[in-house]
Amino acid sequence: MTAVSTSPRVVIVGAGPAGVRAAQAVVQAGLRPIVIDEGRRDGGQIYRRQPEGFKRPYAKLYGSEATKAAALHADFDALRAQIDYRADTLAWNLTPGELHTVRGDAPHTVPFDALIVCAGATDRLLPVPGWQRAGCYSLGAAQIALKAQACAIGRRVVFLGSGPLLYLVASQYVQAGAEVAAVFDTAPASKPWAALRGLLARPALALRGLSLMRSLRRAGVTLRQGVTPLRIDGREGVGVEAVTVRDAAGREQRVECDAVGLGWHLRAESQLADLAGCDFHFEPLSRQWLPRIDADGRSSVNGVYLAGDGARILGADGAEAAGRLAALAALADQGHAAGEALYRAEATGLGRLLDRMDRFRAGLAQAFPWPHAQAAALPDDTVVCRCESINAGELRRCVTDLGSRELNRAKAFSRVGMGRCQGRYCAHAGAEIVAACAGVPIESVGRLRSQAPVKPLMMSTREVQA
Repeated sequence: MTAVSTSPRVVIVGAGPAGVRAAQAVVQAGLRPIVIDEGRRDGGQIYRRQPEGFKRPYAKLYGSEATKAAALHADFDALRAQIDYRADTLAWNLTPGELHTVRGDAPHTVPFDALIVCAGATDRLLPVPGWQRAGCYSLGAAQIALKAQACAIGRRVVFLGSGPLLYLVASQYVQAGAEVAAVFDTAPASKPWAALRGLLARPALALRGLSLMRSLRRAGVTLRQGVTPLRIDGREGVGVEAVTVRDAAGREQRVECDAVGLGWHLRAESQLADLAGCDFHFEPLSRQWLPRIDADGRSSVNGVYLAGDGARILGADGAEAAGRLAALAALADQGHAAGEALYRAEATGLGRLLDRMDRFRAGLAQAFPWPHAQAAALPDDTVVCRCESINAGELRRCVTDLGSRELNRAKAFSRVGMGRCQGRYCAHAGAEIVAACAGVPIESVGRLRSQAPVKPLMMSTREVQA
């Protein structure tokens, strides 16, 4: 390792579990990092803090995660005087040695020696006929409404998707006093042995998931596994009125509701890593592209480190460990003596912990698989890209009539992924449709390339040095 500076400039993007633990490690090494946070307050998505002045108890907001949320918030509060915390600030671009941010319409260029990107993840969504109706939300949006706005997404809610977050959000709604009509899971009830073997890497967490399911049943919530979503019924001007699925026995079930929460695990927020020029690899188990990192969180680009769900989707506990390890690795690489000592003392233990969490993640991916066959078989008239109103039939025509066998080419012809979300919610399903129609492996159609700005900016924003 080559010494670069006795006081390296360390910048952390994100103040969720990974970002908080990264900042804590840097402070413990005697430095004052800059923490860029798009949120108004710390906590990230999973531990999103309620606005100041709201007094709802942690148990009602976070359910089974209340103790962890309280601990993370308390630790961040203790750090506030020792960090440069920039809330409500979007990291919108990345160039060599410089992070470009904006708050409101005021831009800033932040130079760095080590950048630790803890950008987190967003919901992975499967288009369902009718999901463009008013009243359809992602699981993350349902959490934001509950935690930051003190309201439910509807009076009678159905949750549809797969994975632990599906049951966690449903249970949080029940805890808050909302009416949850049903939880529909596309994963089969019986799990393969390989999945069970992975889940045993963290038995307490697996049991907590079963406990969430039991508590939902005790609350009178209908739980169905192995379902196939058929449609979200509703009317223009009214919005969602019901969800219809086919159950594991082949019977149609219709549950009336006025809101739907949708989510199939998570997808990594990897736009900044892409803009940095980091290498990516296709992970067959989750069927998504992830930035390539080493065991400590180093990316393929010198000085850029990736931690948390934006690189490896290991959940909040894994993000905390990954954030600390990436920060210590960054300090060691910069030749910072105190950071290097902490890295030598902790790296092996943190690495073993992350390996165990990765085995658990693999078990979850096998127990609650992404329903790629359902995505590939969506009816032609199903809206895939809600921003640009592009349906599955249009994507298939890009393949059959225009020869598109790559996702970015289909984007050029159809505008899929060109809207406000920049492909966050349509790219995965769009890739499955293109691959199935072209008869090629999913990895061969590639991924949508990221471009700055990663999210829309005010028209009045002008880049300046600051």
